[in-house]
Amino acid sequence: MRLIILHYHLRPGGIRRIIEVATPYLLRELAGAVQRVVLATGEAQDRKWNAFFDSHVDGTPVEFFIEPSFGYLSEHRATRATLARRIRTAFDRLMSGANSTNAIVWAHNLGIARNLLLTRELVRVCECRGITLVAHHHDWWFDNRWLRWPEMQRFGVRTLDAAASTVFPAARHVRHCTINQADARVLQKHLGRRVAWVPNLTERGQPPERREAKRAQEWLQHKLRDHGAPVWILPCRLLRRKNVAEALLLKRWLRPEAWLVTTGGASSADEMAYAHKLEVAAHRHHWRLRLGVLAGDEAKKPSVPELLGASECVMLTSIQEGFGLPYLEAAAAGRPLIARALPNIAPDLKRFGFEFPQSYGELLVAPELFDWNEEVRRQRRLFRAWKQRLPKACRRLAAEPILLRLAGKPGPIPFSRLTLTAQLEVMALPAHESWERCAPLNPFLKAWRTRAATGRLQPSEWPASAQKWLSGAAYARRWAEAVTRPCREVPTAAQAIAAQRDFIEWKLQAEYLYPLLWAKET
Repeated sequence: MRLIILHYHLRPGGIRRIIEVATPYLLRELAGAVQRVVLATGEAQDRKWNAFFDSHVDGTPVEFFIEPSFGYLSEHRATRATLARRIRTAFDRLMSGANSTNAIVWAHNLGIARNLLLTRELVRVCECRGITLVAHHHDWWFDNRWLRWPEMQRFGVRTLDAAASTVFPAARHVRHCTINQADARVLQKHLGRRVAWVPNLTERGQPPERREAKRAQEWLQHKLRDHGAPVWILPCRLLRRKNVAEALLLKRWLRPEAWLVTTGGASSADEMAYAHKLEVAAHRHHWRLRLGVLAGDEAKKPSVPELLGASECVMLTSIQEGFGLPYLEAAAAGRPLIARALPNIAPDLKRFGFEFPQSYGELLVAPELFDWNEEVRRQRRLFRAWKQRLPKACRRLAAEPILLRLAGKPGPIPFSRLTLTAQLEVMALPAHESWERCAPLNPFLKAWRTRAATGRLQPSEWPASAQKWLSGAAYARRWAEAVTRPCREVPTAAQAIAAQRDFIEWKLQAEYLYPLLWAKET
């Protein structure tokens, strides 16, 4: 049997991490049935990672199938017809000789709709050949990614119904896996037994040896050109939804002498403007910020776990996550974590048994720290333009954003609900000034500041109950059950449309509207 793993790319990030960690467990769960692993992707430029993956799959032969048309449509200049033809031709090669008894496909993030031509052809070829397709959903195109909609229309998906039927196809051989319960509940309501909740695996493991931790620490200090300075780490690619400025603001208030470091750089054209604006501001104001410390193909760079072990504190200030691996990676490394408690995944983390001593809901800032009236005008303009890009049926569902509700009555506002322009206005003030105005609005900060200054930020304990949820064996077992459970009824287009409608109504509530995600530049 061939296990065909498909993803748009193999850039550093959470999905690549899941693929590398989970695949050996899946091979063991399938008890020797898999004779070959095929990684099918639009690009695989990281030769070091390719070699690492090849050496960690229990001796099973690995083939890398690289086809550029499998990548993001936004990064192609070819016509729709040309790309569709290339994708179909590539699947003819990839699936040569494949059938229901000798192949299974594990496809990641089809629901983000970065290449619906690929999704359609993948579903078609799997149905024709009777091959089980496991659609593993990490993110959704309708979850604050409405910039995708014009692109989807340009490549032939012109209606919401067509989008639903592509992502949740009326297909006999498709199974859906989600990484959080909230998503699973919506899908199970409409697609029943075809849907399984498979939370991401994270095992505690052993912390890096002292020699490895020291090497990672020395590597960091060399990169920063600052020996002895503490490092706070934000383990992520540089994306707007990671809300990096909030992590920097917190770091400046709580531990001003520390550096804030992100592991990944901007890996998508959509994020370049955000990354550039942050870098320019950091350079102008001499902020201790280093973006993308692991970017590039440097031969001897440390791993993310080694960097976590070498850091004083881990941060996670995302406004949107499907699972939030850094919560668990920080606990696994025994490092303190300062993190936002995201409503769609906090219940799952609690169910696993985790408690996070330095978690918070929102970080409030005083309205006088930025130009309130200009921000209102800016948000009205951006929101109006964003709303116009929504499908017509969705415009009436979009709630009024939080700041616009307060437009004429300035008051404390979550930092996450500002545009990047306003966030940088707050950041441009001396840290002691913004602290004096904002500390009374966020009472938890005073205790955290004392802990940070005295080295007493609290790490999260790794609970015994996490093993049954997050171990590699548990992950592989849930995955295999999802693949093999009987599903006689084929879903209908009406069920797909209803599932997507429920998701959209949920994701257009005010709680999920963030100006950072309305446009590439804010």
